[in-house]
Amino acid sequence: MAVKKAQMMPTFVYEGIDRKGAKLKGEIPARNMALAKVTLRKQGITIKTIRQKKKNILDGLMKKRVSTLDITIFTRQLATMMKAGVPLVQSFEIVAEGLENPAMREVVLGIKGEVEGGNTFAGALRKYPQYFDNLFCSLVESGEQSGALETMLDRVAIYKEKSELLKQKIKKAMKYPATVIVVAIVVTIILMVKVVPVFEELFSSFGADLPAFTKMVVNMSQWMQKYWFLLIIVIGVIIAGFLEAKKRSKKFRDFLDKAALKAPIFGDLVYKAIIARYSRTLATTFAAGVPLIDALESTAGATNNVVYEEAVMKIREDVATGQQLQFAMRVTNKFPAMAVQMVAIGEESGALDAMLDKVATHYENEVDNAVDGLTSMMEPLIMSVLGILVGGLVVAMYLPIFQMGSVV
Repeated sequence: MAVKKAQMMPTFVYEGIDRKGAKLKGEIPARNMALAKVTLRKQGITIKTIRQKKKNILDGLMKKRVSTLDITIFTRQLATMMKAGVPLVQSFEIVAEGLENPAMREVVLGIKGEVEGGNTFAGALRKYPQYFDNLFCSLVESGEQSGALETMLDRVAIYKEKSELLKQKIKKAMKYPATVIVVAIVVTIILMVKVVPVFEELFSSFGADLPAFTKMVVNMSQWMQKYWFLLIIVIGVIIAGFLEAKKRSKKFRDFLDKAALKAPIFGDLVYKAIIARYSRTLATTFAAGVPLIDALESTAGATNNVVYEEAVMKIREDVATGQQLQFAMRVTNKFPAMAVQMVAIGEESGALDAMLDKVATHYENEVDNAVDGLTSMMEPLIMSVLGILVGGLVVAMYLPIFQMGSVV
């Protein structure tokens, strides 16, 4: 219900006069007109006219979605404003003005309205659970309660920046081969539908039997010319089915998580990324003063993999019974020896958050190196696949011509 309320918060268009007597116009999101008027009066604006803004269907379709990058930028800018001594509500206004994404600007102004209405910052963030997860809200709440909100926001901003950077590195590793494969498929289909038929007409005038390889390519071309729409439908159904199964079936998502760790090329990259996320999240939450048991619960969800989510929850149970974190991690057999040793040193020295931060930095660098190595390795492999696809078609088309030349 909270998600729907946040998404459906109306916007009010107003005209008025500020304290200096200057005329101004603007928009303000609020739950209802009464709250919008109260918020404007608190800002020293004398309202002349106010009305609810009508929703445009086209605007809704064209509106840019709020991304994790938008949230990261918002967090960093807000942390910078508060470090500079700017009051929280005024910080919201300044940050909102500088945002390019209208959807994100609407979210920030909605949070501002909640805070002005008497809600806490963490409470206002919880009105938007689709953008701010429980970990984010808990850290902000901890900062508010301890009176060190600006310090906590800076930590959250660093955490979000590191997480976003890690995500971008993994996307970079996946995007390049995926893009080339899609281009290869499109080029192959164009060749089969447009180029092969031209050679087919030429071959029919020869009146001789075609080589088996050429016949196979010609038959495939004829099928694709007749049923190309069916091929597109099948590909679309497979993609839609995959996305729907991933969205609805927990078993399917669990299978994908397990398969990702065992993948021959990408498995090691996924593993290192999970260890980096685990270490970074636990370091951030523990440094914020969150009890270790609660921090582990938040960290379990941040791993984004069911295998490690279950492992971290098992660690949490062991720690709750009095075990040290290092022993609980070692028992799962899911964490590298280096990470376990660093945690052991951190527990003995009383600097667990600092040691976890070093582990996170190490594995983030490992991911960076793995992405560079993977890209270098994939380039010749992809070029070989493209060469086989395109070169195979070229050979199939010119094989009959070469045979005729040898006969003559």
